[in-house]
Amino acid sequence: MKQIALKVDVDTYRGTREGVPRLVEVFKKHEAQATFFFTLGPDHMGRAIKRVFRPGYLSKVSRMSVVEHYGIKTLLYGTLLPAPDIGKQCGDIMRSVRDEGFEVGIHCFDHIRWQDHVADQDEVWTRRELQKAVDRFTKIFGEAPKSHAAAGWQMNRHALRMMQHLGFDYSSDTRGTHPFTPTWNAEIVACPQLPTTLPTLDELINRDGITLEIIAQHVLALTADAPVNGHVFTLHAELEGGKWMPVFEQLLEGWKAQGYALVSMRQALESIEGSLPRCGIEMRVVDGRIGALAVQVTQ
Repeated sequence: MKQIALKVDVDTYRGTREGVPRLVEVFKKHEAQATFFFTLGPDHMGRAIKRVFRPGYLSKVSRMSVVEHYGIKTLLYGTLLPAPDIGKQCGDIMRSVRDEGFEVGIHCFDHIRWQDHVADQDEVWTRRELQKAVDRFTKIFGEAPKSHAAAGWQMNRHALRMMQHLGFDYSSDTRGTHPFTPTWNAEIVACPQLPTTLPTLDELINRDGITLEIIAQHVLALTADAPVNGHVFTLHAELEGGKWMPVFEQLLEGWKAQGYALVSMRQALESIEGSLPRCGIEMRVVDGRIGALAVQVTQ
């Protein structure tokens, strides 16, 4: 069966309150399944201002209106404005997603803290951050999490080990081409990785002549031929659940016309036949993003 698994990264308080309910409705409208990965702690998005000194940051910001998509208040949380606690204030919204029949999982506890620091942190720091997310998820949903999708595709070897230690059924922390059993410096981690296989809209917009008017057609051209295990498309509650929802609906209609089933990450996992290949993970640059990401390495 041709399929595209829809992975929703929920990064912010605004994305949880506004984008998530809108996406639930659009998925129901198009009879699509999806998996929502929630940020469960404080929204410190305002602290992302420190990234201004990173190579490529200003270039990315210039390609899309950050204020338009995230809002002024979000860009001040954790600096000039107190950071709202997403899990404490939006638990009812998160539970409603599950109650509507959608899979839910962990994105992180503190998005900025994980994305900006995990790559260089030790086991103690990594375990503490992950455990806070696990504990908050369990408190909100009344059951332990079974899946994880790393904020900003940022990981280290300790985090990968935790995926196995925590008994997750799968994780989606990487960019790549097909499902795999991950290795890090030849160490096998017994937790399947379902990598994001397609570029995200914010990586494509206003690069190589790709405007908002033609971006859907560009992505649909990439999915014209279906790989054996299908695709994983990552969207963001703040973008596709906001100003870019009309574009996202074009994609949903286009994928259905191409014959794809629109599934959750768990459905994609359950459709895999046979054993998964072992592939390494390295931190590499991905076009359209800032810095290095965890990327699947195939021989």
